Amino acid sequence: MWAVIAVAGGAALMLGLVGGAMTPIGPWYRDLRKPRLQPPNWLFGPAWGLILSLAAWSAVLAWTAAPDAATRTKVLILFGTTAVFHTLWSPLFFRARRPDWALVEVVFLWASLVALVGGLWPISPAAAALVLPYLLWVTFATWLNSAIVRLNRPFA
Repeated sequence: MWAVIAVAGGAALMLGLVGGAMTPIGPWYRDLRKPRLQPPNWLFGPAWGLILSLAAWSAVLAWTAAPDAATRTKVLILFGTTAVFHTLWSPLFFRARRPDWALVEVVFLWASLVALVGGLWPISPAAAALVLPYLLWVTFATWLNSAIVRLNRPFA
């Protein structure tokens, strides 16, 4: 059990560290026009920390509730797919400075979260519920991303 907790926690920590490293808040970002509902920059770190911690807890619950190896493989695929799409967004938005490309990518992140919630529900409703804040935050982030694209295009 401790190994599962360590792996899930380590994965969440790595996602948070990589995401933070790929998110420079420099002049380019500060100069973008943003919607009125844009949260302050300081809020994103704690929000992602909480969301990724809940996702790690969800992974532990789902893994321990999985009745067999095939179900555990499904859990890994669902979380792994979400982790890939989670990791891709920040480099597209911040490093490539392409909020328009990030807006296309975030649709895949959102869909992977819907699949994660739906895939976890039969295994562990509690694990699925712990992913809902992540889905809600990405839904809001998608709107923010869309507003930034609308307010600042074209990007080159």
